[in-house]
Amino acid sequence: MTDEIESLRAVIRGLYPKRAIGDLTEKVFQRELVDRTLDLYRALIRMKTKEDEHIVCEHHVLRSHFKLTHSVLREPEQETISFFATDRRLFHLKSTLMPGRPPSADKTDNFSMEHVCFKRIGSVRVKRQIRFEEMGMGAAIAGLAVLFYSYLSISGPFLVGLGILGMLHGLLLPTRWVQVEILDPASEQILIHALRKKSARRMVKFLREKMRRE
Repeated sequence: MTDEIESLRAVIRGLYPKRAIGDLTEKVFQRELVDRTLDLYRALIRMKTKEDEHIVCEHHVLRSHFKLTHSVLREPEQETISFFATDRRLFHLKSTLMPGRPPSADKTDNFSMEHVCFKRIGSVRVKRQIRFEEMGMGAAIAGLAVLFYSYLSISGPFLVGLGILGMLHGLLLPTRWVQVEILDPASEQILIHALRKKSARRMVKFLREKMRRE
């Protein structure tokens, strides 16, 4: 199993020079990078599971972290969050990816992998939060457009409308996520984002079915 993991890491590292010399287009490179990285995650999970334990469903989220202290020309680091559910437990993987650095699923990526048995899950609840930042931005755009309306004969009405739409979007379409609450108070709660994705809906459905059976 260790040989398989190191082999996958070597394959991932080999994708970068192939892209540099033109053997892989950007689209193919990105697809191969994602596929091989997920293969690496699955290999790491197999080291923790039993022979008759198999992955039933999975869900992956990519989140960017832009820091104001960095140059706007620099690509932001990205956090990958992956969930793999077997028939016995839920695996929660996190990793930080930097542009140009091959994913390795180790301490270089701040990689972490935790798992929780279904018996330790207390509930699976959908949470919502109004997007106050988006509403504030929309209000600011609309306010400035109204303030300088006489100077913005063409773009003024457009900016007012855009600001109002931003406020309505933040109010009527709140951020939604699923909170997986662990019975152990010392354990950190697991948050599942990007609920509009089919993989997320399938994961939540599977967890709830498991909760009813346990």
